[in-house]
Amino acid sequence: MSLVDNAVYVDGHRTADPKSLDETYEVLRERQGMAWIGLYRPDPEEIRSVANEFELHGLAVEDAVSAHQRAKLERYGSVLFTVLRPARYIDESERVEFGELHVFTGKDFVVTIRHAESPDLGKVRRRLEENPALLRLGPEAILYAILDEVVDEYAPVVAGLENDIDEIEDQLFQGDPAVSRRIYELSREVIEFQRATRPLLDMLGRLESGFDKYEIELELRRNLRDVQDHAIRVVERADSFRVLLQNALTVQSTLVAQRQNDEMRFLTESSLAQNEEVKRISAWAAILFAPTLVGTIYGMNFDHMPELHWVVGYPLAIALMLATSVTLFFLFRRRRWL
Repeated sequence: MSLVDNAVYVDGHRTADPKSLDETYEVLRERQGMAWIGLYRPDPEEIRSVANEFELHGLAVEDAVSAHQRAKLERYGSVLFTVLRPARYIDESERVEFGELHVFTGKDFVVTIRHAESPDLGKVRRRLEENPALLRLGPEAILYAILDEVVDEYAPVVAGLENDIDEIEDQLFQGDPAVSRRIYELSREVIEFQRATRPLLDMLGRLESGFDKYEIELELRRNLRDVQDHAIRVVERADSFRVLLQNALTVQSTLVAQRQNDEMRFLTESSLAQNEEVKRISAWAAILFAPTLVGTIYGMNFDHMPELHWVVGYPLAIALMLATSVTLFFLFRRRRWL
């Protein structure tokens, strides 16, 4: 069911647990307290029912129906519309899962519309019900507690992302070929995390600027400032993660280029060594070819050949072979082929 938890509070205490939205409206009118309606992925009709009862602005209702909104804080008359992007780290798949939470805050009501598993609003409700003094401060106290829970749930996400970045640094210098893809995927998660957390600073700043105008209690002001401090630390960590991943990508590119240069140098050295071997083989082949050529010519068995019956023919042929070979040897030696 979309109606997860529903209660009417009077003087900081839970006094009724209506079973339907219509019953909630009736009890709220009778007891003049504060209603907190918790919805989980409601259908458009339920959202319109709440909108008609509490006179919510049409633009805010449209955002709540369509969902997929950026984190923001908007005021429509006496109603504050807050969109939060909670997140949680999934250890099994080592990824960050983002949700969406819409909060309508009026003078005597809070309507929370959750589109994901996080944040744990049941935990927030139990915490407030155990502290009637805080709950007595009204809808602003509920909004504070929700903001506090969302920011607190960012801590495991920060720890998970930090661990992933540490693993990437190890992979970088191990030459893992899959590290580039992991850096890219993690960079996308960090960017999405920044989009979820960075608007919180402006939102909390705007809430702080309205403390005096809306006469917010001093204790609630202190609590909101504490949430703001935590949010600043989360945003700073997210910014540092993005810088680290950019540096990791640069290092990966440098390492890949270095490995490619090493491979090219090895191929060049191998090619040079091969060329030297080819030169030596070619030089010796030429040296051996010269005597073979002379011997082949004088080894022909034709009857009519010049110098065939010379007395000095044999020594002259040997001398010609030797002279040709020695000349080629010194010629190749001079050209450093041998």
